[in-house]
Amino acid sequence: MQQLTKTITMPGRKRIALVAHDHKKGDLLEWARFNRAVLVEHELYATGTTGALLQERLGLSVTRLQSGPLGGDQQIGARIAEGEIDFVIFFWDPLEPQPHDPDVKALLRIAVVWNIPVACNRATADFMISSSLMHHPYDRMLPDYDQYRQRLTSGI
Repeated sequence: MQQLTKTITMPGRKRIALVAHDHKKGDLLEWARFNRAVLVEHELYATGTTGALLQERLGLSVTRLQSGPLGGDQQIGARIAEGEIDFVIFFWDPLEPQPHDPDVKALLRIAVVWNIPVACNRATADFMISSSLMHHPYDRMLPDYDQYRQRLTSGI
C-alpha cells in the first residue's frame, strides 16, 4: 500500500523545544547564549531545570514544562503530536545512563514520526539555527496517518 503524504507549514516564528541532560546543560546554555539573538525571535519551550536556567541566566522567555524524569520529555512529545512544536534541540548525554531513558527514546521516536527536525549536539544545532529556513515558513512533509488510523479503528 502506498503511503500518502501531506504538507504542514511551519510558521516563520518557530516553536522550539530545548532540552538538556544534566551533564549537557552547560553546553546548551553556552549554545543558547551564542544564539540568543535568534532564539528571542521564536517561541521557546523547555523541560524543568533547563527552562529555569535559560530564563535566569539568559533572560529568555520560556514555557517551562516538567523536569524530564517527571514527564517533561513526554510533554514535549505530546506537543509534537499535537502540532505545537516545530523542532527540538536536545543535548542528550550518550555516556550517562538516564533513569527516564524510555521517555527520551519515545521523544526522539515521536519527532521522527512527525518529521520534526532534531539536533542532538551542538554541530547539528548550529546548522539548524543558521539555516535560511529558520526565519521563513517551511512546508514540512509528513506521512498522512489517516489510513493508519482507519485501519486501527476498523480492526484490520
